[in-house]
Amino acid sequence: MTIHQYPQGRKVDAEIDFFDLIHSFWRQKKLIGGTVVIAGLMALGYVSFAQQVYQTSSLLRPAAINELDALNRSQVYTLPAPDALLKVGLALESYENRLSFFRDHQDLFKPMVQPGRSLEQSFEVFNRDAFNLVQPAPNKASSDNPYLKLELTYPASLDGVAILNGFVDYAITKQREQISADLKVIIGNRLRELDAQINAARSSYTSDKEEKIATFLETDSLQKAQLEDELKALRLQLKIEREARIQQLDEAIAIAKSLGITRPTTPSAMADAAQGSSARLVRTEITSQSIPLYFMGSQALEAERAALLKRTTDDFTDNRISQIRKKIQLLEVNRQVEMLGKRSNEDVFLNDIEPLRAEAVRLGRLNTDMSQLGLVSIDRKAQMPTDPIKPKKALIVALALVLGLLAGLTIATVRFLLQRRKQGIRPEQPPI
Repeated sequence: MTIHQYPQGRKVDAEIDFFDLIHSFWRQKKLIGGTVVIAGLMALGYVSFAQQVYQTSSLLRPAAINELDALNRSQVYTLPAPDALLKVGLALESYENRLSFFRDHQDLFKPMVQPGRSLEQSFEVFNRDAFNLVQPAPNKASSDNPYLKLELTYPASLDGVAILNGFVDYAITKQREQISADLKVIIGNRLRELDAQINAARSSYTSDKEEKIATFLETDSLQKAQLEDELKALRLQLKIEREARIQQLDEAIAIAKSLGITRPTTPSAMADAAQGSSARLVRTEITSQSIPLYFMGSQALEAERAALLKRTTDDFTDNRISQIRKKIQLLEVNRQVEMLGKRSNEDVFLNDIEPLRAEAVRLGRLNTDMSQLGLVSIDRKAQMPTDPIKPKKALIVALALVLGLLAGLTIATVRFLLQRRKQGIRPEQPPI
């Protein structure tokens, strides 16, 4: 094995003296100061030419109770003040509403429109970080004092105050239009429902009226048929009785003629005549038995028989027939049916529809124009900010100076170490 030896020289102290380093910084103060000045100038140049970004905000609170009282008292659409504020908040967060406002107010966004970008792309660049909706945390304290805060971050080239105030008014107007449209739809549905109920009442009334008419006519027809049947049977009965009477008269006439009785007499009178009693004698006869018909005498019997044979109707012989004919005549026309058929305004007779009509009239008179409805209270409109939020000039310059100082110190430290290395001799290398 061959061992190489190198000449031994003076070793460099590996330790760095802190005071020497500080003294080195003082000797290189121009370098460090120049680095700090260059960094500060660069920062000043950046903050001077960088685009300034501003931020403005609008604060919304629930509307007063009297603003929504008319809408809530309509009994059609109920909207408490916190719910109205929530609706406006949803409208402010809606991407569609923001895009619609961007399209309708392109004059406010002209500086953002760039060649080669569509309208939607330009809006997406602006909307990405521009809007910020702040709501209170969901706790009891915030529920007692709800609010909405909409912040807008915008470059100096845009009129952010006009954009934010215009968008808030646009969102509120959109919600008013939506409430107005919903109110019209609800009222229309309620009116159709009331019309359906009234039509159902009309149909029910028509059915009831037709049922009554049919019942009346059926009852009258039944009574008339029964009376006619009774009249027919009664006439038949009277005819049979008349024929029987004629037969009785024929028989009695034959007996009277055989007995020679031509005029009315009695059994006692016939007995006295046979015994030759005085004609001036007046006799009262009381008997519990009916006197046979032939004692009426043939003349009276023949006269009665002749009258019965000439009779064409027996209706006058029974009072019941006249009563039946009277009832039949009354049943020819049912005045109730006639009056039911002559009704011109049948709605007057409908039951339980007056509340429905009153509700329909009330709904028809409701005002659906919500253009003046106070949904929220604008506690603070957007105002022109006094200072931009970006760039933060003082902070950037201060950071640049600190970084310049650190860079100068770093450079000075490196130069100090290099100078020490050049002043010393390399340490002895170990043999191989």
